[in-house]
Amino acid sequence: MDFSQVKAALEARRFKVTVFPTGKAAAEYLNEELDGVSIGFGGSVTLRELGLYDSLSAHNTVFSHWNVPEGKTAADMRRIAMGTDVYLTSVNALAETGELINIDGTGNRTAGTLFGHKKVYFVIGRNKLAEDYDKALWRARNVASPKNAQRLGANTPCAEKGDRCYDCKSPGRICRALVVLWEALNGCETEVVLVDEELGY
Repeated sequence: MDFSQVKAALEARRFKVTVFPTGKAAAEYLNEELDGVSIGFGGSVTLRELGLYDSLSAHNTVFSHWNVPEGKTAADMRRIAMGTDVYLTSVNALAETGELINIDGTGNRTAGTLFGHKKVYFVIGRNKLAEDYDKALWRARNVASPKNAQRLGANTPCAEKGDRCYDCKSPGRICRALVVLWEALNGCETEVVLVDEELGY
């Protein structure tokens, strides 16, 4: 896939951009870049598919609420991850015009991308791309969110039917906050790692 258009759009918005042909190459790059630092993980199927928790934990201190040590809770790990040097996650959608879109239920993943870290990495497979902001938002709500609701076993119409967002009022709703990065935030280096493979939802 030719990432030149989205790469240029992201760079115009002050994001650093790296491009890799495979997830394996991206994972190797991140393992070279990150050594001896504290790393927080936002819940991300993409990161899990790349095996980054295990590989990065071998030479960094990594905190993930999907990997909870004895004596801690998932909520503990979410809080600890907010104070790390580096934060890794993905997006629900990336517009080719450069906007990064995430929808969250607990808020740790979206909050972690906004403030407090020296650097944030977004690892994004080609399946997350959409032509423009409106289509990216549509993707986040109607493709990524139902799949995540199904993964989490949420009692929601989108999880049951798997076809679209119903803007439900269910107590099990996982779509509770929307964050759009129009540009890289001041005071935090933000890198978008584009991968020419389908990764995550």
